[in-house]
Amino acid sequence: MSRPPSLALGCYCGGSMLVALVLPRALGKVTDRTVMLCGALLLSLVFAALGGITAAGGGGWRWPALLGTWAVFAAACSMVLTPTGRLIRRSAPPEERTSAFAAQFSLSRACWLLTYPLAGWLGAVAGLQAAVIALGAIAFTAALIAVGLWPSSDAGEKPHVHSDLTADHPHLAGAAKVSGGWSHSHHTAPDPLHRELVHSAP
Repeated sequence: MSRPPSLALGCYCGGSMLVALVLPRALGKVTDRTVMLCGALLLSLVFAALGGITAAGGGGWRWPALLGTWAVFAAACSMVLTPTGRLIRRSAPPEERTSAFAAQFSLSRACWLLTYPLAGWLGAVAGLQAAVIALGAIAFTAALIAVGLWPSSDAGEKPHVHSDLTADHPHLAGAAKVSGGWSHSHHTAPDPLHRELVHSAP
């Protein structure tokens, strides 16, 4: 039976599109950190599954298992990549965002520049299973580093007080009047409104 590569590509696209459609609503309930780190750790499990499929000597189950794993692989990649723009916008002031986006783009392509040739070289020299194991180890190590470098305290909405804005300022919509200013909670960014917060709201 013919097994066209285009079918695998279609499964990859399907997994990626599913996450892209679900994430806008999901990100209103969970943090970017949760989504991105879960995606990174899921990639490690996907590589483990691919290693098992590759190691299997044969069987008709391998093709449908590969298609399903390929779809999950795409979903995990989308979980990591899709919220990146939101994260950069919250992490850099407006005047530095162009540089931040350019740096992220360059770093991601540098990683691809290293791992793509590595995958091809290992696959040719040591076999496909060795390539899967090596890339899985890299993905798992990167996920663990991300968990350690990205503290959970930086992930959610932060309560804070504005003391230098007037009551009719658009940014204060829904804020509560407290001693010393106006209190509300949201994701903060290093923009002119949040560079000098008075203190954390109680």
